[in-house]
Amino acid sequence: MIKKVLVSQPAPTTEKSPYHDIAQNLGVEFTFQPFVKVEGLEAREFRSQKVNILDHTAIVFNSRNAIEHFFHLCKELRVTLPEDMKYFGISEKVILYIQKFVQYRKRKVFFGSSGRWPELVTTMAKHKTENYLIPLSEGVPLEAAAQLDAKKLKHTECAMFRTVETKFEADAYKGYDMILIFTPTGVHSLMNNFPNFEQGDVRIGTFGPATSKAITDEGLRLDFQAPSKEYPSMSGALKAYLDEHK
Repeated sequence: MIKKVLVSQPAPTTEKSPYHDIAQNLGVEFTFQPFVKVEGLEAREFRSQKVNILDHTAIVFNSRNAIEHFFHLCKELRVTLPEDMKYFGISEKVILYIQKFVQYRKRKVFFGSSGRWPELVTTMAKHKTENYLIPLSEGVPLEAAAQLDAKKLKHTECAMFRTVETKFEADAYKGYDMILIFTPTGVHSLMNNFPNFEQGDVRIGTFGPATSKAITDEGLRLDFQAPSKEYPSMSGALKAYLDEHK
């Protein structure tokens, strides 16, 4: 019976969170503890990449973190974005976040239909003349690089933020029946913080194929993963797993 779940993300800010519903309906106790934290690159670090933001006609975001740190750097570098700049997002949910920084104009905003790169690349290919800038996390390769090259889309990748491992007290993972991990860096944080980690009966759920691979590369058992065709979100996959293993 799964009763205590460690979620390697910040706690939800609203009771509308699906985790709140799962806790109420299935009697599961969640502890939210990020395994990594995100830090923006300093202006001098970004400049060392010799990337000129204004050489580009469209910006591509695959996460809210990318949006947050892109606009922060623009402000720090005193870059004024032109009104005709276009913005592309991995999903509608992600791209809506730009409203925090710029006026949302439908004719200048585009997004993928599924939250995955293949669909976003298809959307980008309808705008072949654009010169795309893709802000990424430092050291993380662009998953869709080959697809963009195959479509002959002009693009530049650049690092604008980095993920840093959180430090934990020894054995902080003990007492949990399940751990949910969302990034490969989160897996590395788990193993670096707890080099003697013994999985035993602890279930592990992951989000994204790279995270799943990181778990199996460490020789750990992967119990379930998202997204899938049936369950595009981690919370959906979690609920299905809990329902199946009552």
